[in-house]
Amino acid sequence: MSHDPQMAARAWHGMRTLILDRYDRRKEVTAALDMSFIRVKALRHLAGSPMTMRRLATELSIDAPYTTLVVDDLVRRGLVVRDVHPDDRRQKIVTVTPEGEKAAARAEGILDEPPPAILALDPADLATLDRIIATLTR
Repeated sequence: MSHDPQMAARAWHGMRTLILDRYDRRKEVTAALDMSFIRVKALRHLAGSPMTMRRLATELSIDAPYTTLVVDDLVRRGLVVRDVHPDDRRQKIVTVTPEGEKAAARAEGILDEPPPAILALDPADLATLDRIIATLTR
């Protein structure tokens, strides 16, 4: 199968424009939760399951000192707790609180809301787009 690099670049540019320029939900979610997007992202990761500070830093692609600042702020807000890891006292484990679960769910709701352009697609086009995105994200 031959690929058209120009067509691929156009498609990629279109996806970036759609997600990052026209329908960037990051501003909406940061305003709704009154925190930076990296804090929202950390909270969403932690809502999945508790994790060590080291793993959280890796998941967020940030360094350890910045991870500490992010977690300190989430602790101050009552959204997470940081405890000594039960199996390794040298590590800290971060767990989301019930209030943090609610905030993470609110963030997911905002981020997952399809833009009007997606909702307006013809059902057959939407099914095709869904199939293509599923293939790309596998």
